[in-house]
Amino acid sequence: MASTDRSAPEDASATSGVARDAVAAQQSAFGGTAWGAAFFGWLSATGLAVLLVALVSAADVALGLTEGASAGEMGLGGAVALLVVLFLSYLAGGYVAGRMARFTGFRQGLAVWLVGLVVVLLVSAAAAALGSEYNVLARLELPRIPVEEGTATTAGLVTLAAAAAASLVGALLGGGLGTRYHRKVDRAGFAV
Repeated sequence: MASTDRSAPEDASATSGVARDAVAAQQSAFGGTAWGAAFFGWLSATGLAVLLVALVSAADVALGLTEGASAGEMGLGGAVALLVVLFLSYLAGGYVAGRMARFTGFRQGLAVWLVGLVVVLLVSAAAAALGSEYNVLARLELPRIPVEEGTATTAGLVTLAAAAAASLVGALLGGGLGTRYHRKVDRAGFAV
């Protein structure tokens, strides 16, 4: 193991102060919410969610996990899988936005989540305005859980709230992790 015989210069604290001042100046000039980074973070989260849902579905079919399960068991298993997928997807999306924007990672994570929320609200409003005439999924007659849409309102609302919370926590943590990388780079760049 090689060791260095570097001794800290007398003005090391001055260099550290200059480094902090430089990062503070950069943050004041380039900090804030970068909506472009948030949009690309949301795209990353959506893409990863699609891939993870496909993997979970393929694993279910290949391993027969829901074969012979009741509607309640399938609903609970599906809800847990959905929460894990949303958490991981928004964790990655927040990370992408935090890395792209460099500063204010938690704010970037929140912006990723807000972009996702706005998209969901717009798609829901468009579906309500256009009506069931354009409901492509209903026309495909895919296999469904044998529960009517109007009877699962309480479970649906609980799942919706849990999905919103899981995606928000994932996005905030991801944003924080994304900016953490830049803090390491800043410390290394100004190290003496």
